[in-house]
Amino acid sequence: MDLTKDEMLERAKKPAEEAVKLHRYYQGKMQTVPKCCIRDVSDFAIWYTPGVAEPCKEIKKNPDLAYEFTNKGNTIAVVTDGTRVLGLGDIGPEAGLPVMEGKCMLFKYLGGVDAVAICLDTKDPDKFIETVKNLTPAFGGINLEDIAQPKCFYILDELRKDCKIPVWHDDQQGTAAVNLAGLYSGLKITGKRIEDIKVGFFGCGAANVATIRILISAGVDPKNILIADSRGVLHPDRRDLEDVKYDVKRHLAQLTNPQGISGGPEKVFEGADAVFCYTKPGPDVVKKEWVAKMAKDAMLFACANPVPEIWPWEAKEAGARIVATGRSDFPNQINNSLIFPAVFRGTLDVRASVITDEMCIAAAKTLSECAEKIGMSEEYLIPTMDQTWVYPEVAASVGVKAIEQGIAKITMSRDELVKVAKEKIRNAQETTKMLMKEGLIKSV
Repeated sequence: MDLTKDEMLERAKKPAEEAVKLHRYYQGKMQTVPKCCIRDVSDFAIWYTPGVAEPCKEIKKNPDLAYEFTNKGNTIAVVTDGTRVLGLGDIGPEAGLPVMEGKCMLFKYLGGVDAVAICLDTKDPDKFIETVKNLTPAFGGINLEDIAQPKCFYILDELRKDCKIPVWHDDQQGTAAVNLAGLYSGLKITGKRIEDIKVGFFGCGAANVATIRILISAGVDPKNILIADSRGVLHPDRRDLEDVKYDVKRHLAQLTNPQGISGGPEKVFEGADAVFCYTKPGPDVVKKEWVAKMAKDAMLFACANPVPEIWPWEAKEAGARIVATGRSDFPNQINNSLIFPAVFRGTLDVRASVITDEMCIAAAKTLSECAEKIGMSEEYLIPTMDQTWVYPEVAASVGVKAIEQGIAKITMSRDELVKVAKEKIRNAQETTKMLMKEGLIKSV
């Protein structure tokens, strides 16, 4: 039975109500457990002193052996400074810790990737970069999270340039990849071609900037793109973009909007086939009258968290054919949780040195193809997180692309990559189920 608007609003409040109670009950979401056999205390002579000295000496001779003798190859750091956490803004490193722990939980349960939450007490981008560089010997990859822009662009670029392990910013690359997956599916439903569509962007933060870049790489014509930030549409004559800290916006203003359109955010909706919104939590940030001016069979991605810029039923009433949000309790959740566990799974399994745009595009294509296998529709653009068979498929596509690009140290077939990913993800999920069954994780 269809829910009423009041019922949908009431349901939307439930996760927040439960979160405080359960976070206090469990005192967090992650713990550390051994992965080796411990028959009795005599085994400590193998796992610790004196036996551990031998693998240490081998790694000293060949640092790459750290991937064989330790968990480095399956461990990443989830690093933030707490300056842009969800839609809450600059709430600090301590307040950002529940989100980072949650991210680590998703990495483990959905991707079989061990992840450690690291919240840095600095807002200085250069200190942030230096700290992360110094952490890299212990990790196989770095996931940057919830960092304010424009410094998030600088931090990512510098770390990707200097680090020997893959560094990725999920708010940029992860969000961009899942947006592209949703767009791929929407285009299949509406029968439109990626090179022909007109695309609007409301918001010019990390998520939309990265989405613009990856959509252009995937075939969207930059001449058909219109972007608006809090001050209006980006165009080359915007005097405020001359400030050096807005160099990303200045570049986009020169790359897009050749007609020099100016005005407020409503302009990006006019005649658009798709609009991506990553602004501030709603509702009523996006107006129904703006959506009504979009093209026929339009797609609206209203992805602010925790509340979308417009309620999806209102966007539908205004004429949008396909509406997606970032929430799991509405149809078409566009959530990078469908991307980042699989991307890192595939990256780590082939020991890729970097995560490229091409790897992200491969992930997006596979995610859309998985939805087709299940039964794509206007209410089902991409799979949901409970369809866990999707993650090994996406991971394998990422690994295959890294091998094709010559940036992988390990070569496997696609079938082998799927098998490896399935085994590691199953291990993570079955471990959690076993701990719950034995009462070591207590149910509420």
